Amino acid sequence: MRLTGLILGLLLLGTAPASAQPRDFNCVGVEALEGDTVTLRFTHNADALPGDARATLAPLADTAKAELDRNVCVLGYAAADEGGAQTAAHLAARRARAVAAELARLGVERNRIRAETRTRGFTRGRVDQRAGVRIILMPAQTRPPRPAMPAPGIAIGFRP
Repeated sequence: MRLTGLILGLLLLGTAPASAQPRDFNCVGVEALEGDTVTLRFTHNADALPGDARATLAPLADTAKAELDRNVCVLGYAAADEGGAQTAAHLAARRARAVAAELARLGVERNRIRAETRTRGFTRGRVDQRAGVRIILMPAQTRPPRPAMPAPGIAIGFRP
């Protein structure tokens, strides 16, 4: 009886859909990119999407859906007067997550979206002092070429 339950449990686990694995990419340095970017401004101390968010994000989401080798960085910002460093970081993170969720609702695969914060204390150099989120469609990922494989039937380092 116990064995039957274990087997049934293993069978059920095997039929469960696998969760999406995040792609291996990061958003370091994307602030310097200028093409394929969108900026959303948020109300002071708010993390709710602005009313024009869907219309603003839709063209970028359409491009991302058409070009599957491009990932999306969502950078959340908080203004200098939106609390201390920790409060601002949490607010910026909530903004970035809200935009990432909206991009996913628009059809961009969630494993292609990375939401990060950019607030004082977290970055070197100038940080955007306005409340908002910057969305950047990254250039296509290039992969290094695979090493050539020997022809079938040829053994390397083998002497008869």
